[in-house]
Amino acid sequence: MCGIVGACAQRDVAPLLLEGLRRLEYRGYDSAGIALIDPDGEFKRTRVAGRVADLVGALGPAVPMGNVGVAHTRWATHGEPSHENAHPHMANEQLALVHNGIIENYEALRDELISAGYQFASETDTEVAAALIQSRLSESDDLLGAVEQVLPRLEGAYAFAVISKHDPQRLVVCRKGSPLVVGVGIGENFVASDVTALLPVTNQFIFLEEGDIADVHRDEIIIYDSNGSVVRRPVKESQLRPEAVERGGYRHFMHKEIHEQPAAISDTLEGRYSSGRVLESAFGPGAGELLDKAKRLQIVACGTSYHAGLIARYWSEQYAGLPCDVEVASEFRYRAHAVDEGTLLLVISQSGETADVLAALREARNMGYVGVLAICNVPESSLIREADLAMLTRAGPEIGVASTKAFTTQLTALLLIVAAFARRQGREESELELVSAAQQLPGAVERVLETEDCVAKLAEHFVDRQHALFLGRGAHYAVALEGSLKLKEISYIHAEAYPAGELKHGPLALVDENMPVVAVAPQDDLIDKLRSNLQEVRARGGELYVFADDSTSLKSSGGFNVVSVPASVEAISPIIHTIPLQLLAYHVAVLRGTDVDKPRNLAKSVTVE
Repeated sequence: MCGIVGACAQRDVAPLLLEGLRRLEYRGYDSAGIALIDPDGEFKRTRVAGRVADLVGALGPAVPMGNVGVAHTRWATHGEPSHENAHPHMANEQLALVHNGIIENYEALRDELISAGYQFASETDTEVAAALIQSRLSESDDLLGAVEQVLPRLEGAYAFAVISKHDPQRLVVCRKGSPLVVGVGIGENFVASDVTALLPVTNQFIFLEEGDIADVHRDEIIIYDSNGSVVRRPVKESQLRPEAVERGGYRHFMHKEIHEQPAAISDTLEGRYSSGRVLESAFGPGAGELLDKAKRLQIVACGTSYHAGLIARYWSEQYAGLPCDVEVASEFRYRAHAVDEGTLLLVISQSGETADVLAALREARNMGYVGVLAICNVPESSLIREADLAMLTRAGPEIGVASTKAFTTQLTALLLIVAAFARRQGREESELELVSAAQQLPGAVERVLETEDCVAKLAEHFVDRQHALFLGRGAHYAVALEGSLKLKEISYIHAEAYPAGELKHGPLALVDENMPVVAVAPQDDLIDKLRSNLQEVRARGGELYVFADDSTSLKSSGGFNVVSVPASVEAISPIIHTIPLQLLAYHVAVLRGTDVDKPRNLAKSVTVE
């Protein structure tokens, strides 16, 4: 959600800023802009309502020169996507500012500024911050001091990058609730929302802490903490390579990431078990002591990660006998809680910067949980830093907005966590079973990817449909939820998921020849029940698309289309059955001509409420 890039260098920074924006496109956005201070000390700003490619087109061949600049991709919160609302925002042609997050008290501040004679050019909350900082600069030329004076007045979440004509060789940045990283170069320094934007120019990064302000010059970076004290933050070397965020030979990032899942799952598993036992060091120092205290799990997550939590609930109670509740983070923080003694909070987020998940974690600190365990893909994220224990999924960069490998690696991590709890609950055989199942995962995913041609042909049946219904039972109901989410995210087909047994309690009213019904059919104890549910659909003229284990003996016939899924052991079946649903959504979206990697209205990392 929103992308920031900034640079302070001896060379012309416009090409660096534009490349940084291109690498941040996966975050989701609806407008883009760039502002530079040219050699004459004047601002050059260009903004568009559209894509980075549109911004490049608007700049034309005469891209402005400048050694200091900021650039931004905006995901609309206040004000529609438009040229006027696009970042960077300026104040009196003296200052340019880009912003991620939301200023919650902007209306009161805006009224105050209007009363003082300021004329706003946009509908955004961001311009309020720009105007306040400029009002301070009118009294003093100290950009850092002006930012420091304004920040206490702002309520909400933000990451700012500010440049000013008063001090054209300086870039001031700060963060509260939204991530920001400083890229360290030689005779040049950079800032961005995440490291992927800066990989072509540096692999040395400083990750700003909550409340930090950084005063960035070409050859110096000074960081102040929330108390105003100068602090040293460690410089970390990123292991990511610039090519890690390229498509390679694939048409879309999502397609590439679907096919990266066997390798990503292998990386998640590497070094985390031995002789059939989970190594508790995988969760961090002191893990054993904290896990010993846990008698119950509370999982909190959003979107796809929430679906991973739903599957983990089945695993936890079936294999470990450990009670488990799952809740959407945006609801969790706004209700009263009765926390049972010995409850461990398990938070899940691909980016580690999901605003609702972080807020839930912080709220929960005073609720009586024994501790917090995080599952995340980004080692430098706020979630990892704030949790007591953490398990990194090691999925690598995921650029497609619709999550694929992040989801399956989260499930792999959850499988290992449940295995560790199974041992603590005196179920050593369950631990051995789950670790053995996990070892089979990469190969099993490779085999199910071989169904792609069959799934792609099936996708042709969905191109002209406007609605779809997904069914599953047990843990595979959560798989159906994830499949329906993927289809609606990238193909824009309205899709819903239900437990198959709930058909007769309402959803059956939707079934006719125009409503495709997708079912997940593993060979398990519920297969006979599911067969009955599928017959309910056929009896009403519904067209069925069934992803069935090849051992179920389900066969295609009129109105009953079966994709044979290589059978797997029960524990990993939810992961295996997820893969063909990802492929279905992908191929339907391709046939419908949608923007697969950057679906409309969505963002990869949701850093605001």
